[in-house]
Amino acid sequence: MKAILTVCRIELARVFSLKPAFAVLIVASVIYAAFYPQPYRTEALRDVPIAVVDLDGTASSRELARRVDASADVAVGALFPDQASATQDVFARNLYGVLVIPRYFERDLLHHRRSPVALYADASYFLIYQRLSGGVTAVARTMGAEVETARLIAAGVDPALAAAAADPMPLTTVALFNPQGGYATYILPAAFVLILQQTLLIGVGLLGTYRNDQVRTGLAATAGPAAIVGGKLLAYLILETVITSFYLVALPYLYHIPRLGSPLSISMFALPFALAVSGLGLVLARLFRDPLTVQLVSAALGIPFLFLAGFSWPTEAIPPFLRAVATLLPSTSATTGLVAVSQMGASIADVRQPFLTLWVLAAGYSAIAILLESRSRGVTVP
Repeated sequence: MKAILTVCRIELARVFSLKPAFAVLIVASVIYAAFYPQPYRTEALRDVPIAVVDLDGTASSRELARRVDASADVAVGALFPDQASATQDVFARNLYGVLVIPRYFERDLLHHRRSPVALYADASYFLIYQRLSGGVTAVARTMGAEVETARLIAAGVDPALAAAAADPMPLTTVALFNPQGGYATYILPAAFVLILQQTLLIGVGLLGTYRNDQVRTGLAATAGPAAIVGGKLLAYLILETVITSFYLVALPYLYHIPRLGSPLSISMFALPFALAVSGLGLVLARLFRDPLTVQLVSAALGIPFLFLAGFSWPTEAIPPFLRAVATLLPSTSATTGLVAVSQMGASIADVRQPFLTLWVLAAGYSAIAILLESRSRGVTVP
């Protein structure tokens, strides 16, 4: 036990004395925390500008354009006499869609005929397209229901029955864990897990590739491979206790991200995650042995880790083979479990499978690290 504590003390000192490791584990963590969430702070897109081409020029068509402009999601950026003129601004990315109100729009409404409007929206950015189509569709349906209700009332139908006939099954949506429907609430908790994994993985890899003369002298020199790996894991766990608490507990409060889980349950789930990533970092350090190679490989794997985590691309759409490979990555199970625990208030029992998977990964990578350490020292592990 004394040898483990000695190795732990030496490794913690190396974190703060070795500039590359300090830059990745400490400085990069602070920079990511400060700057990464900034683009997402507005949570949701609002007032996406579109062009309106009013070919009818009546009170009803102007009312439709006014309601679209008054909606939270869409803003009328310009009025054009024809669609060709409006399309030029869309191609220039000054506007993101064109709403065309057809000729005889009001006349068709007064004659109880369907009067469809056309929306041409930029679908190259799906989030913008979703806001535009959803906002215009909601306004059009609301106005259509009002027209139908007014027609029924004029025909002598009771107002309550007329309103029910126009919208017989009203839908009330309740966002349980993302009340604002915001992108930051969705993306940041999962992104924080990936940031924690990348910084710890690269930092541990760098520490493992640089020569450590202190471990070769004194009490640490007599420590076995298991004690050396155990001491290093303990050092990284102490360091990550502070960093992980900052990312998973403090940052959600600072950026107003809903968090229902308790700090205790979050810390319990983060424990095997930190151990698994640290063990994987030790394995990478022994396999590649060069600091630059560790950085390049870890950086190159960042994007695959992102997609395999299952939040930027649906897990159900990932091929079974890649899903099996993703299970070997700590971030895959950690993203699923930590988001459920922190945002949804799930208990450890509710996320038992990813929790146990992380412990298996932690044990497996630690065992491999001990084996590689013993081979490098010419020691046979009993």
